[in-house]
Amino acid sequence: MSGMHDPNQNYLLAALLDAEFDRLAPHLELVPMLLGDVLYESGGKMQHVYFPTTSIVSLHYVLENGGSSEIAGVGNEGVLGISLFMGGDTTPSRAVVQTGGHGYRLKSHILMEEFNRAGPVLRLLLRYTQALITQMSQTAVCNRHHSLEQQLCRWLLLTVDRLPSNELTMTQELIANMLGVRREGVTEAAGKLQSEGFIRYRRGHITVLDRAGLEGAVCECYDVVKKNSPACCRMCASAKAGRGADGNATCCTCRSFDVYEIRSPARCER
Repeated sequence: MSGMHDPNQNYLLAALLDAEFDRLAPHLELVPMLLGDVLYESGGKMQHVYFPTTSIVSLHYVLENGGSSEIAGVGNEGVLGISLFMGGDTTPSRAVVQTGGHGYRLKSHILMEEFNRAGPVLRLLLRYTQALITQMSQTAVCNRHHSLEQQLCRWLLLTVDRLPSNELTMTQELIANMLGVRREGVTEAAGKLQSEGFIRYRRGHITVLDRAGLEGAVCECYDVVKKNSPACCRMCASAKAGRGADGNATCCTCRSFDVYEIRSPARCER
């Protein structure tokens, strides 16, 4: 687990105390996560959980007629497989790799052994689950009440937040599948954003040119999801966060209490 790939590229793994990390590290398996790979099917039994590092996975709810739309995205801020430690061993959604890269997988029973210790790992995973539920709820509200252009801005910003650059490899057809809309609608919305100079779209590649412009055009849903993300609330050793009266870490951005424990600066720093 050395070289260009490191489990600490995933915020949840990076947030673990050394003792918990050392117990899990020998069991973490680096795996490629290729565009279009299906990690879970709806109703499938989960043998592993996945911690993306350089990949992004889209969670889709699939209807009986085969239609689907994205209910949440998971990148280096999270873990795939929350149903496991929420009381079930199957998932109601399909997990499809949206942006290819790598991640680490862990056998389900090993994670459950650590979760059942009822220590820092339990608190960390429950905090992340809260953030994921917030993302799902906000996605449902956004899809119902906000324009397609605003939805596209939200989706682009959340995707770029999980990537090391402003470049996305994504066709309009795939975006339409993510948002559960017609391709023509995405073409029109992307055209408006391109005419405003916010993005450039060319042959399946999208480049965010003006992030501030997208943030000005997006609805409040992006801000809600962002502020509840572990990527926002995580503790870091660079003194970006303070402590509350009870000694818990608090996020300097949203001031919400962070369950991530302080650990060695060598592992904490990015």
